[in-house]
Amino acid sequence: MVVKVKKITKKLFFPLLLIIALFNYGCSPAGVLATGGSGALVVAEGERSMGTVIDDATIKVNIAAKFLNADNSLFVNINTSVLEGRILLTGLVDNQEIRIDAVRLVWEVEGVQEIINEIEIGNRTSLKDYASDLWINTQARAVAAKTVGIKAITFNFETIQGKIYVAGITSRSDLLDEMILALKNIKGVNEIVNYVIIREKV
Repeated sequence: MVVKVKKITKKLFFPLLLIIALFNYGCSPAGVLATGGSGALVVAEGERSMGTVIDDATIKVNIAAKFLNADNSLFVNINTSVLEGRILLTGLVDNQEIRIDAVRLVWEVEGVQEIINEIEIGNRTSLKDYASDLWINTQARAVAAKTVGIKAITFNFETIQGKIYVAGITSRSDLLDEMILALKNIKGVNEIVNYVIIREKV
């Protein structure tokens, strides 16, 4: 029975992902860039071309396919953010071999230009730790919305054991600095890792 469910899930995965992406694109003022394990990474109008957004969404889907077909729960344990072919990997895995395998699979995807590997080895020791990371991530989104307003949708947040990884694109380095400072004040945060691309206004 379990095997049957797994096969159905794989068959339905791509159509559902594409439908969700199209739906979100239609409902969002910015447009979907890539969906992660805990939310969607989007990009504001004017920051990037539609062609690049579609390319990144394609890369995201292809990485998800690689992870879904892997035997070591990569799809469940690893989050990916995609920005102009630049891949940020975050998550927790059991050992170094799995970490290396994840990177190998991502390099097999056409269009990948760079991989930033922030996958950690270990596990959340308790449900409390996992709940704490979820709470921090929720607070990070709220802080971003309060600090930078609508531009908060251009940032993606992933929290692993109290460490917040921030990815996205912005042309306002002053607002980014203000947001990072505010994120540091969230209870339980022990580190901020900033992978936001600063884009000069043309």
